[in-house]
Amino acid sequence: MRAIVYDRYGGVEQLRLAQVPMPLPGPGQVLVEVVATAINLSDWEGLHGSPAYARIGGLRRPARRTLGSDIAGRVAAVGTGVGRFRVGDEVYGDNLRLMGGLAEFAVAPETALAAKPPGIAFAEASTIPQAGAIALQTVARANPGERLLINGAGGGTGMFAIQLAAAAGIHVTAVDNAGKLDFVRSLGADEVIDYRTADFTRTGPYDLIVDLVAHRSVFAYRRALAPGGRYLMVGGTVRAIARVLTIGALAGAVTGRRLGVAAIREGPEHFTPLAERILAGDVAVHIDARYPLDQAAIALARHGEGRARGKVVVEVRPG
Repeated sequence: MRAIVYDRYGGVEQLRLAQVPMPLPGPGQVLVEVVATAINLSDWEGLHGSPAYARIGGLRRPARRTLGSDIAGRVAAVGTGVGRFRVGDEVYGDNLRLMGGLAEFAVAPETALAAKPPGIAFAEASTIPQAGAIALQTVARANPGERLLINGAGGGTGMFAIQLAAAAGIHVTAVDNAGKLDFVRSLGADEVIDYRTADFTRTGPYDLIVDLVAHRSVFAYRRALAPGGRYLMVGGTVRAIARVLTIGALAGAVTGRRLGVAAIREGPEHFTPLAERILAGDVAVHIDARYPLDQAAIALARHGEGRARGKVVVEVRPG
């Protein structure tokens, strides 16, 4: 089968299209004939081997040679003990543990997958699992009428989070580069900030800050929070995470604010509620660009360089 592989950490120049053996599902696993794979930050981090936690299992070389966690496709085979799916079923899910979505077939745990709703196309379904779980769980920390700031709001998670927050009556300030400000406004953001020309940590105060691209000091984030407010880091470097968990926690505690790292729960029960909102017409999926499998490197670059408005999808085969 065809797959995008890489043998060492680095930029997109490490990626190449190759013929590799077909994977076989083990006990409790499903072989998925991949139709579409959405690009996530986890793919970019896995490619570069940075932050350091992206090298877990493969300190010097990648443990998984093929990236791609958010997949949508059809069941091609099942391993022993699989009872929820049969060959031919349409499925989608976040295969973060095994990856492999940038290929014609991928093996995933049965527990990572959900039945794809007939009313959602494969490409759109692939955008939901990882970004949707993050958006649902972080926005749930805010109450109607409160002020929410999303840093890095123009990507896939921000796309869903803005819409969910706006629908819940939460005041949303979206931070991203100037090229994405009209986009985030169209999603329902009440205010927008170009991080290149304004320091968003000197605005507010905010009841909740969801930080998708953590690059500032914990003291800067603290000053942007209202008393009793909360800052949630979603990913970041090991150093940044450590600072938030130590210095940030202490600095926040003495001023009545909370700074921490979002612990995102994975699995279908944490992303299928978003699919239901999409089917109901409450939330829309915005795909910035679609690429065939042999252009996966371009897809990774568009996402990783912060140029995408919404999600970038690799369409492995026709749906």
